[in-house]
Amino acid sequence: MALVPFDDRDGSIWINGEMVPWRDATSHTLSHGLHYASTVFEGERVYSGVIFKGREHTERLRNSCKIMDFELPLGDDELDAAKMAVVEANGIVDGYVRAFAWRGSEMMAISAQHTTTHVAIAAWEWPSYFDPEVKMKGITLDISDWKRPSPESAPVNAKAAGLYMICTLSKHAAEKKGFQDALMLDYRGYIAEATGANVFFVDGEGTIHTPIADCFLDGITRRTVIALAESMQIKVVQRHLTLDDLSDMTECFLTGTAAEVTPVSQVGDHSFTPADISRQLVDGYENLVRGRIAI
Repeated sequence: MALVPFDDRDGSIWINGEMVPWRDATSHTLSHGLHYASTVFEGERVYSGVIFKGREHTERLRNSCKIMDFELPLGDDELDAAKMAVVEANGIVDGYVRAFAWRGSEMMAISAQHTTTHVAIAAWEWPSYFDPEVKMKGITLDISDWKRPSPESAPVNAKAAGLYMICTLSKHAAEKKGFQDALMLDYRGYIAEATGANVFFVDGEGTIHTPIADCFLDGITRRTVIALAESMQIKVVQRHLTLDDLSDMTECFLTGTAAEVTPVSQVGDHSFTPADISRQLVDGYENLVRGRIAI
């Protein structure tokens, strides 16, 4: 299937307070955000015309800006309204919203105190991150050579562009080997996450185990699924996990705005069978985002 480039589409993008034609939503090539990765972003899902947990994403975008030492130049209500305006302008019923902020072109060096902060919002139709047939069989994960950095080495609590370089490299390497994604360890050798999603495991007793989010993003979907599981009376334990611990696990799944809840059938040499708990959470999450249940 031919790719449709993201710079050549019909529709509208909100940029710095104005709705502009999609192809005109440009930034200069000498942007600090491009050259020095001073860009933060959010990925949000639209279900039946409603952005799921939109305010939480707005608040996280603002916090990412603060961590990266610049301010989001508009209020939460204004940003939320702009996101919905983009969804409506593009006729999105079920899709994806990308809100992002970056430093501009006034300074082209490490220092960037006097750059303008730009904000843009785009939205597009986007189906499941993984092919639905593949998803329910369980995707496969390679084990990445790249490690998640220490909080002393990178702004790990920001959803910042620069943190995704090693994710792209890890996913490319995994796909070349025939896997769909990669599991990343952290700087200590503990299991961290996949390249764009948090990871969960289920032991033989039906308890869910997930890594402590102390050097990677504590995902909004991660927190939602933990609350969903607990509402189903499923025990969730957050702890440090090693690859050796995987021998005790029977199920595995990923969570994220894009991934939603995606079962995993293989991590390196370890095999898993998507079963009852994975299915409950796949179905439960779908019901939650569609407003059929509440937690």
